[in-house]
Amino acid sequence: MPTMRLGLPKSLNGFLLLGMAVIAVPLLAAIVNATFQIRRLTTFSQALVQESVQTTRLSQDMFGQVASLERAARLYQVLGDASVLANFREHDGRLAVTVETLGMQVHSPEAHEAITEFAAAQRDVRAVVAAAAAETDAELAALSARATRISMLINQQIDRELASMETQTNAARRQLFWEASLLLPLLLTAVLAVAFGLGRPLRQLDRAITELGGGNFANPIAVRGPVDLQRLGIQLEWLRHRLFELAQERNRFLRHMSHELKTPLANIREGTELLMDGAVGPLESGQREVAAILQENGIKLQRLIENLLSFSAWQSNSLKLEVSEFRLRPLIKQVLENQQLTLVSQRVRLDVQIDEVTLQADRGKLRLILENLLSNAIKYSPRGGVICLHAHRDGETLVLEVADSGPGIPADDRAHIFDAFYTGRSPGGHVKGTGIGLSVVHEFVSVHQGSIELVDGRYPGAHFRARIPLRTEAPAERPEPEPVIPARNRKAHAA
Repeated sequence: MPTMRLGLPKSLNGFLLLGMAVIAVPLLAAIVNATFQIRRLTTFSQALVQESVQTTRLSQDMFGQVASLERAARLYQVLGDASVLANFREHDGRLAVTVETLGMQVHSPEAHEAITEFAAAQRDVRAVVAAAAAETDAELAALSARATRISMLINQQIDRELASMETQTNAARRQLFWEASLLLPLLLTAVLAVAFGLGRPLRQLDRAITELGGGNFANPIAVRGPVDLQRLGIQLEWLRHRLFELAQERNRFLRHMSHELKTPLANIREGTELLMDGAVGPLESGQREVAAILQENGIKLQRLIENLLSFSAWQSNSLKLEVSEFRLRPLIKQVLENQQLTLVSQRVRLDVQIDEVTLQADRGKLRLILENLLSNAIKYSPRGGVICLHAHRDGETLVLEVADSGPGIPADDRAHIFDAFYTGRSPGGHVKGTGIGLSVVHEFVSVHQGSIELVDGRYPGAHFRARIPLRTEAPAERPEPEPVIPARNRKAHAA
């Protein structure tokens, strides 16, 4: 038997409307119920106050009229005057109207019974006064006692109604409290559901845009959520493939141009070396000096072209690690031997302090890190300057420091020194570099889960400090998925 599932709205607007409805409907129902309860209690309290005031006023009038009736009866008993009898009958009529009105205000059977007994006692008083009988005092006392009983029953009725109002108020308060207690988790659940439903795809979009901005095109972009955000994720996935293709085209261009430049440069270097060897005859001191300058700058140009030639390989292999275990000292010794000619020509002195450290990392990438940092320090150091190369172990981290005695890095260039192809201001007398050395250093340190920073205060020139874990795990490779091209971009992509 197939199961039915209630799916979320496919569009972002539908999702937001559903979330607002889930939040607003229970809240609106609670507000309506609270309004109804308050209005009901307000109406009941107003009616109770009006009824209590009216009943109390009638009770007071009854006591006053009973007193007036008693005075008139006693005066007629003494004087026997017809005018006094008429006054008695007037008070008797008023008392009868008051008692009748009071009977319509009371609700309890006891109060109605007491009013009936009062009316009967009033008739007895009326009869004995008209007959001028001697039992007038006893009947008047009985009438006064029944009036007191009526007043007591009225007070009890008011107390009961006040207690009923308090009970209803407490019940309404408890009902509103439980409604709020149930509504709060519901609202919190709805808010969390909306936040999670929108937060996850938004975080995926944020991660994708951050990676694209950082030049990382390896991770596929897949956004799950409302269809509007999924469509935006598809657009970003198409953009990722386009940027990846453009990066590959750039690397192909660099490889072709580097190869084209290497052939004439090799001829220039070969001719310079023939001149230095005296193949075409001995050279004078000035001519030898010019040939030496040509040879030195030819070597620098060759290194720059090799960097450009290797840049595409660095880009494609930057996220791949060939992890092996090796010692640090032999690696640094090899790097220094490769830079020996340049160090001698620049007359740069070295301050090398290397601890005995064994690493589990990518040996080739670490060698390129050292070569680029050392080459950068040589290029910016003055003749006769000092380059410091220190390495020591700090817990499970290798701390590698390279510093020179050059002019340092200007404040305006510090935010961009690790950007690819950013060269900054070239020191005088040096060939301006390609601007990829430090970017490669930063990329290779990052792929080892390390960090690199520019340190101030200890050395006069630039001081780089890299922290690399002694144990690095090789990341698992993921296959590149086929591109998903939006319909309106397929034509442009095909072109």
